[in-house]
Order: sequence, then C-alpha cells, then structure tokens
Amino acid sequence: MTPWRRFLRFNLVGALGIGVQLTGLWVLVEVGRAPYLVATAAAVSAAIVHNFLWHVWWTWRDRPAPGRAVAVRFGRFVLANGLVSFAGNLGVMTLLVGGLGLSALPANLIAIATCGLANFWLGDAVVFLAPKNTKTAKFLPECSS
Repeated sequence: MTPWRRFLRFNLVGALGIGVQLTGLWVLVEVGRAPYLVATAAAVSAAIVHNFLWHVWWTWRDRPAPGRAVAVRFGRFVLANGLVSFAGNLGVMTLLVGGLGLSALPANLIAIATCGLANFWLGDAVVFLAPKNTKTAKFLPECSS
C-alpha cells in the first residue's frame, strides 16, 4: 500500500475516532456533568480502542500480527499512540479550557489535531511494523478497497 493511501485511511479512521471521542466527551461533560479532564481521559480511551481495532482491520491490514502478537501490538499502540493522545489531549485541554476558558469540544478538536501527525508516524514506524518474513504476511484475507 502506498504511504499516501495509508495516510488517507489513517485519517478516515481518525475522523471516526474523533466522533467517538467527541461524543463520549459531550455525554460525560454535558449530560453526566463529569469534570472535563476525567471526561477527556475516558473519551480518549474509547477512541484509542476504536482506532486500534480499525487500524488492525483496515489501515495496516497488510501488516497482520499472528496470535498473541496482536496483544503485544495493542500494548505498543497504547504506549505510543495512547501516550501521545493522553498527554497531548490532557495538556492542550488544561491549557485551553483551564487556562484560557475555551469550551471543551472546540478545545478537544484542537488537541486532536496536534496529536495526529505524531500518531501516524508512531503507528507506521513503531506499532504496525512491516513483517520481516513475507510468509507471515497472509494472516488475514484480502480486503477489497
């Protein structure tokens, strides 16, 4: 798959993840009256799991992991992409909402955008590594795109 095609898929999955994250944030803050940082952490967690599953199934489907290696990959995803997402989102939210008084949803969109490029690079270079052996590259059936 070309890097541009993968980047497009990454961003489409990310757009869906933004929907998951913003919906979770809105429900927790506006409906549940949860503190914005607690709500942000929960919403980011939901988006991390959502995005990982879609990236495995679609974005990096040409780089499958056998058996328990998926769990290892999820651990790398949480440590790499999750750490960037948590630190970036909580840091930017603290600055924009807590420091500047911006409302939570627009502030969260800014936070998400600041983390995107770093997360694509981490996904490609750290989490979803290309298989070293081409015989291990056919664990999933082909996907029509």
